[in-house]
Amino acid sequence: MSEAIAVTDAVRVPGWALTLRAVRASGPGGQNVNKVATKVELRVNLDAIEGLSDSARTRLQALARHRLDAAGRLVVTSQATRNQASNIEDARDKVRGLVAAALVRPRARVASRAPAAAGERRLDVKRRRATLKRWRTHPLRDE
Repeated sequence: MSEAIAVTDAVRVPGWALTLRAVRASGPGGQNVNKVATKVELRVNLDAIEGLSDSARTRLQALARHRLDAAGRLVVTSQATRNQASNIEDARDKVRGLVAAALVRPRARVASRAPAAAGERRLDVKRRRATLKRWRTHPLRDE
């Protein structure tokens, strides 16, 4: 059982909702990469996060939709360093950041209209281009 992840005073991910697995990292590292399992895979049961409102839970599922496994758990991996302990802390930080991002309510979009003068300018430019192109045509073809 892992230690709980505190996002805010009210929101936390309990330790029992976390599943930690160490796997071999990919990429360069010589013989070390073949021997030591430093890459960390952290799975989080999203339903177990405490203090999350329904709207924040919905935002979290939308943010994490590409990181969900078949069971609906959030999967976060880290292989930033060659040290397993550092990668565990990095994965926990990623989870903390994702949950914190879900807590932020998006600003409501304020509908706006383009000014009437902008529409007039656009039409004026179109008229000028049309006149310019009309002047480029061969004079005998117009008849």
